[in-house]
Amino acid sequence: MGGSVWFTKFANGVAHAAGRPAAFALCCLAIVVWGASGPLFGFSDTWQLVINTGTTIVTFLMVFLIQNTQNRDGAAIQAKLDELIRVSEARNRFIGIEHLTDEEVEALRARCEREARDLIRREENAARRDCSALTAIAEARERP
Repeated sequence: MGGSVWFTKFANGVAHAAGRPAAFALCCLAIVVWGASGPLFGFSDTWQLVINTGTTIVTFLMVFLIQNTQNRDGAAIQAKLDELIRVSEARNRFIGIEHLTDEEVEALRARCEREARDLIRREENAARRDCSALTAIAEARERP
């Protein structure tokens, strides 16, 4: 098994385990045990250093594991969305927009919002015309 495959499985396993209620409970228990042991160690600098060092190391390593998992999940979601766009009647120009700059994505989003507002306005106008036409027909039928 290659290093990349091994790391992927390891990162997924750790991220999955870290997100479980039992992991949170275990961390809470560790803090309680550490806090309760304070009087035993006289609340010394070493006692404080143990928790500070332990939590710093775990946090540092977890950031990379979770980021790896999120990067992979994000790429998989993008691939799925791209495939849905490709096989649907959606505009294919949206495939790959995750690679655009923030400014380009913002400009595209603003254009989509503007197009949506214009479409809503056209649909509302058409609905008003239809309603007016139906009202005129109903009024004409009511006349003798």
